[in-house]
Amino acid sequence: MRLPLRRWRSPKAAPAAAAAALAVVLTGCAKMDAALSQQWMTVHFTPNTTVATALHVRAACSHVQNVPPMALPRKQSMITTMGGVRFDTTNASPANLAQLQTCLQQFKAVVGVDPQSAGDEGT
Repeated sequence: MRLPLRRWRSPKAAPAAAAAALAVVLTGCAKMDAALSQQWMTVHFTPNTTVATALHVRAACSHVQNVPPMALPRKQSMITTMGGVRFDTTNASPANLAQLQTCLQQFKAVVGVDPQSAGDEGT
């Protein structure tokens, strides 16, 4: 009777494999945490605001430090552009947020802002 051959593994391989697996899991968690910590402000406009005005407001307030405008939707229509004027506030200080709000208040077409975060999605 012939017995199957056993493969011998180095005793050092198991901890190395465990460390590699842990690194993969932690990297995934870090990416998930980064995604969930994203914050932004969505700008709301009066019903009769034109797309050109919304884009002008977006450009005019894009100078605020740590509050860059977020990319506009690929398919641009009046609805997606109007709802797509958002500023990334993830790294903004309270002073940066105040500066953004001061800038936005200069425009009669802006009726308010809505602070949002990725952790709020789906609620």
